[in-house]
Amino acid sequence: MDSPRPVQLLVSIVNYRSASLTIECLATLAPELAAIGHARAIVVDNASGDGSAERIAAAITARGWSGWATLIPAASNGGFAAGNNAAIRACLGAGTNFEYVLLLNPDTLVRPGSIRALLDFMRAHPDVGIAGGQCEAPDGLPQVSAFRFHNLVGEMLGYIRLGALDQLFERHLVRLPIQREPVRVDWVTGAHMMVRAEVFDRIGLLDEGYFLYFEETDFILRARRAGFTCWHVPTSRVMHYIGQTSGINRPGTVHGRRPGYWFESRRRYFVLNHGVAYAVATDLAACAGLALWKLRCLAQGKLNDDPPYFLRDLLRYGVLTRGAAGLRPRSIAP
Repeated sequence: MDSPRPVQLLVSIVNYRSASLTIECLATLAPELAAIGHARAIVVDNASGDGSAERIAAAITARGWSGWATLIPAASNGGFAAGNNAAIRACLGAGTNFEYVLLLNPDTLVRPGSIRALLDFMRAHPDVGIAGGQCEAPDGLPQVSAFRFHNLVGEMLGYIRLGALDQLFERHLVRLPIQREPVRVDWVTGAHMMVRAEVFDRIGLLDEGYFLYFEETDFILRARRAGFTCWHVPTSRVMHYIGQTSGINRPGTVHGRRPGYWFESRRRYFVLNHGVAYAVATDLAACAGLALWKLRCLAQGKLNDDPPYFLRDLLRYGVLTRGAAGLRPRSIAP
């Protein structure tokens, strides 16, 4: 029996009730993968229950994408990490080999040459374990796509939003300025992130203890500790309808209440990676920053654009109230 054809690139897309976006994403991906040659895309439908799986499967068949695209219906919605892990496991289980995995959000449109730009960069820099591209808004404006790791000072600065302090403690800010050339960074957005297969071999898969948010940051931090570097490659561009699949930033809900799983993921990230004491200090810093921001809004007549009940929810779901209670062990097995 012939061995399965080698796949040098696996593209993983996790869908949840976003069939139209996912099909549109696949349409922009089709010519890019055709130009690469050995490539495959797996769409995991996270138990949408709204007909998404059927619609995507029908589109794959009708548009002639069956040679490179596959739909896997998940039995339950385990979140972003679980969905991507299902795609990777399916590829491994079929005996196919890949050099790279591209995590791609379904609410993205791939710009021409985007995938090739990341592949070329990774091949030219074999010491790089992870690389992410530049996300753009529909109007072409760049979105923040590269970051420093979350830290105590950065958490406070992010909530105070005072320019003078940002300049004074710039090296602690989580968000990095928009870049024009490739640059080494701490982490990149999981909406458009390429991972060398060796990274999975060394540290395991994404941690399924996260439902949504912070999972890519956790994964990249684990990779950093294992000796891999992460780079931002701005020549690789995708248009990103930011927040459309999670619902946090959908039209008309920009200021909606932050879901509880965001706070749970934040707590998990700090406790598992930095310990309870540091997590407590970080929550205190964030609360102080939020309180000072609210005072500035009252004193200066500024618009408080925080999500409703944000400080209350941070206290309710955060480590100050819950400590390490209920945190699942890491779930990263291939």
